[in-house]
Amino acid sequence: MTHDDRVTLPSFPTLTSLPAADHPTLVAPPVAAVLAGWAGASEVAVVEIDPDLADTAAMSEAFDIPMTASGNCVVVSGARAGEERIAACVVRADTRADVNTLVRKMLDVRKCSFLPMDRAVAETGMEYGGITPVGLPEGWRVLVHEALLEEPVVVLGSGVRRSKLLVPGRLLADLPGAEVVAGLGR
Repeated sequence: MTHDDRVTLPSFPTLTSLPAADHPTLVAPPVAAVLAGWAGASEVAVVEIDPDLADTAAMSEAFDIPMTASGNCVVVSGARAGEERIAACVVRADTRADVNTLVRKMLDVRKCSFLPMDRAVAETGMEYGGITPVGLPEGWRVLVHEALLEEPVVVLGSGVRRSKLLVPGRLLADLPGAEVVAGLGR
């Protein structure tokens, strides 16, 4: 896929935006695969960063990015009648996912827990600290905090710690498998 020069890439003044679909080596393979076939990919940028700045608070401070413009992705699971149910919750970074009430009810499970890090990394094909809602395994629910859709640009993981995706907030509703959820972040 080549970048359409008529599309303005999302950006922040302190970062250098590149067309994400044109730079698959800067993202995890599952992310690159989704970008290659997703209609919204032409509006997604990737920015290279120091892996030591991959954590949201560190990146926000280093690049003067408001926490409201960052989306954190956490993976949770629960079971009902022996069937495991997994969801990725993407919430604005100045909030926390309402896992114990809202997400638990949405998954229709008695108890909801964070997926162990080693398992989340293995099943997503992404690095810890870089897991993103773009390119998650088929069958996983992708719950998106409604507040993120209002942000002009949202910083997300890229599947690796050495870069981030910049996505227009409105496009998060169009991610494969996305379900927009009011009150997901508290």
